[in-house]
Amino acid sequence: MATVSRVVNNNPNVKPQTRKKVFEAIERLGYRPNAVARGLASKKTTTVGVVIPDISNSIFAEVARGIEDIANMYHYNIILSNADKKKEKEIRVINTLLEKQVDGLLFMGGIVTEDHIQAFRTSSVPVVLCGTKDENNTMPSVDIDHEKAALDAVNVLIASGHRDIAMISGTLQDPANGYARYQGYKKALEAAGISVRDEYVRVGNYRYESSVDAVKHFLELSPRPTAIFSATDEMAIGAIHTIQDNGLRVPQDIAVISVDNIRMASMVRPTLTTVAQPMYDIGAVSMRLLTKLMNKESTDNMQVILPHEIINRQSVAQS
Repeated sequence: MATVSRVVNNNPNVKPQTRKKVFEAIERLGYRPNAVARGLASKKTTTVGVVIPDISNSIFAEVARGIEDIANMYHYNIILSNADKKKEKEIRVINTLLEKQVDGLLFMGGIVTEDHIQAFRTSSVPVVLCGTKDENNTMPSVDIDHEKAALDAVNVLIASGHRDIAMISGTLQDPANGYARYQGYKKALEAAGISVRDEYVRVGNYRYESSVDAVKHFLELSPRPTAIFSATDEMAIGAIHTIQDNGLRVPQDIAVISVDNIRMASMVRPTLTTVAQPMYDIGAVSMRLLTKLMNKESTDNMQVILPHEIINRQSVAQS
């Protein structure tokens, strides 16, 4: 047993001919090391739990890819759990993953409540927030500056001559895609001396369908907005199609800009001008930060802010 253990764990203190015999026996018997038993002995499972809001959303898939690549590099396995952005399910999934004795936890979600913080605090393993952060910045996190991303997007519209600018927001209870991006929209308008009009803001649920009703509302206003800032690309694509379905043109009649830069942003016609989040990097950097915490390595920055970038396409006329 000790010899097999040394071979399986790549211990160099095994004679080549013995190592060959062990590998032949492993292949003949179809042997697989017992990860549970190994975890009990080492008190490590080399497994990381990942809570993802919506596995069907392509933007989270890119984050998960970044997590997976760095996890493989550092020899960790991933348990991916979908939580649907529902608080009760998120808490249940967090506790389930911790019961499975994961070595660390990555949380991708929207609103980080006191109940979430309490669950994280009672955890005996490190937790990193991925693509979100808690209100008081008490938890390690990796994200972009969502307020600045929104401000930069609205400034693109202002620089193109627009002053009647509407917004399709996410829920304002969501600190990132909702509240922070709304604050960026508001600050950009105020800095340009443009009044913020309540009727120019509609709250969506991040999905294509929710933007359809928002745009129909905007089209009935007088004056009608000449530009729309959407909190997410998926809602922006819904906005473009609804504008076109009503006999108007993008960007000639109404310009559209957004945040995220999902793959569909370059496939819709006209192509969507958007602020790119480095989604792969958010996942990769989050996983690297978690490996440092799991291995008790020193780290200078526990709240990492990654840069965003404006991708100019066809849905906003170039000034």
